[in-house]
Amino acid sequence: MSFSADRYLKLFREELYQRVLPFWMNHSLDRECGGYFNCLDREGKVYDTTKYMWLQSRQLWMLSRLYNTAGKNPDWLEAARLGYDFIAAHGQGPEGRVYFSLDRQGRPKFIQRKVFAECFYIMALAEYSRAVGRPELKEEAVRMFRQVLRWVEDPSSLGRPAFEGNPPVSELAVPMIILALVDAIADESEPAAYESLIAKCLSEIRLHVRGELKLVLENVAPDGSLLQGAQGRLVNPGHSIETGWFVLEEGLKRRDDSAKSLGLQMIDWSFEHGWDKEHGGLYYFLDAEGLSPLPLEWFMKLWWPHCEAAYAMLLAFSVTGEKRYAERFEQITDYAFRHLSDPGHGEWYGYLDRRGSPTHTLKGGPYKGCFHVPRFLWLSIRLLEKMV
Repeated sequence: MSFSADRYLKLFREELYQRVLPFWMNHSLDRECGGYFNCLDREGKVYDTTKYMWLQSRQLWMLSRLYNTAGKNPDWLEAARLGYDFIAAHGQGPEGRVYFSLDRQGRPKFIQRKVFAECFYIMALAEYSRAVGRPELKEEAVRMFRQVLRWVEDPSSLGRPAFEGNPPVSELAVPMIILALVDAIADESEPAAYESLIAKCLSEIRLHVRGELKLVLENVAPDGSLLQGAQGRLVNPGHSIETGWFVLEEGLKRRDDSAKSLGLQMIDWSFEHGWDKEHGGLYYFLDAEGLSPLPLEWFMKLWWPHCEAAYAMLLAFSVTGEKRYAERFEQITDYAFRHLSDPGHGEWYGYLDRRGSPTHTLKGGPYKGCFHVPRFLWLSIRLLEKMV
């Protein structure tokens, strides 16, 4: 049966607008204290009132992006404002760091020695500034972005001491998130201002794409040489595929055939290595040499890798027209809708065992919120509309 863009467009619109967004709009908005409830069970009941800044910012970004691109729905904007007001009042400490978690009222609970809370804060501010026409918020996002770049250059300034027994590492997540931030803050008139930074990110990502292994490694030495031990062998197929479609989209924007080829290579190798041929679904972690991965959850099937992989295959199909990408898109989408989507209560389960049965019935937790599923559906809808 040939690929039907119409069929998936209808399916994804129904999933996004009838089951996924209503789940978050009906259950996550904290109208008493502001912001969003993140820890929601299968039916949307709050089981913990801790608020995680990754997820506060991601939900603000998602609602703002939908408002800016999918129709000026006043309910989305009102819900975005609820998140922005909470983040603006409570999200940052006196030194400018963004907290990792807060209590329901906004009192700080924990801060990480990483930059990802700041990164999602930047994305949220930039997108919300467009929704409400407040350029000073975009300026604040740019200032924070420059600070993040300084922290990346000197992690010790985050309180992370460099011990001699722990060699310097290039983590794939860093150039990937910087690419995402440039995309979030750069308007159409500004791409030249970030040209050298984009080129640097692409160059660093290339160090992780190992032709001799046909794999993408999460960690390599800063010069691209292999790291010894389990850290250097770690493979995260979903993360590699997500980075691959980031690179592919960057190649399309820059008309850079080399970047496009790199993105497709990352998507291909990561899927071929990461798909569980016995039970289906993408493994969470793997070892490059086939040894036992150190993360105990390595064999589990999580929601977000399948979101990223499905969109990556759809994008690759739209770019190349190659049938295998359409077949993989359908394969991943079929798995996700059979095992992860919950038509009875909306949204998706987050965590499955190797055979595809849910290990947790929660729909929201410390790392799962209103982001990967609606973003995947929204991105795919826009692409499918062009195909149709």
